[in-house]
Amino acid sequence: MLGAICGDMAGSVYEFHNIKRVLTEDRLIQGRARFTDDSVMTLAVAVGLKNGLQKCGKRTGFTFEDETVIREEVQRSMQVYGRRYPHAGYGGSFFRWLASSDPIPYNSWGNGSAMRASYAGWVAQTPEDAELLGRLSAEVTHNHPEGIKGAVAVSGGIFTLLHSEGEDVAARKEELARYEARHYDLGFTLDEIRPGYQYDISCQGSVPQAIRAFLEGSSYAEVIALAISIGGDSDTIAAIAGSLAEAVYPIPAQMQERALARLDDTFKQDLKIAVDFLK
Repeated sequence: MLGAICGDMAGSVYEFHNIKRVLTEDRLIQGRARFTDDSVMTLAVAVGLKNGLQKCGKRTGFTFEDETVIREEVQRSMQVYGRRYPHAGYGGSFFRWLASSDPIPYNSWGNGSAMRASYAGWVAQTPEDAELLGRLSAEVTHNHPEGIKGAVAVSGGIFTLLHSEGEDVAARKEELARYEARHYDLGFTLDEIRPGYQYDISCQGSVPQAIRAFLEGSSYAEVIALAISIGGDSDTIAAIAGSLAEAVYPIPAQMQERALARLDDTFKQDLKIAVDFLK
């Protein structure tokens, strides 16, 4: 999950001050960089999935009843963390959902479902579970088909990278590209779209771009820099790209240090608990 969090922080500076150039690693997570709703909800979904799996007493072979339990735990966790960090930058519809005593999905196709889905790919035991858990994490709010597809593309993509045969990164990326082609048209390059790409919070208008950033980058830092370089919803695109990159590239130690320094002790403790559950 730190891959998504570092990407979120690196992109936070440029969300409303877009750039069209590729930054060097030393320029990432500096100055006014901060965590946003992308990081908060990444943690919230992770804790919710962990709690749901613990409550079900299983990690695979889910029944309809299990799905209900997991969905309820994700919803509960998202409201807990959203209310704990109320100034993280939530959209209006989501903020109202956070405040509701009876939250219901609101048919969103926004990229919020994709930026928070990374833990599903890590905790899943099978490809089908990765997609199922990604879907459950999305549909508590983003029950539009495009919102669900964005989450599934991330969770299933991470699982694909983690469980690809062999150690060759290029081969793992080729396998990911084949998997993601089931969801999106990736027949473009960042250089081609960079000049005209504009702010787009939809899954269909930002998740493919994040995937391309991952496919074109040759290190974690370069993936993040490429994601930011096209402009648009920079923190979310970088968070999604970073969540994929973490599956194959080490996060530079200095980036990790700069990110962790911006998290409070409770956030870091809960993050560690969620990560330890994967072991």
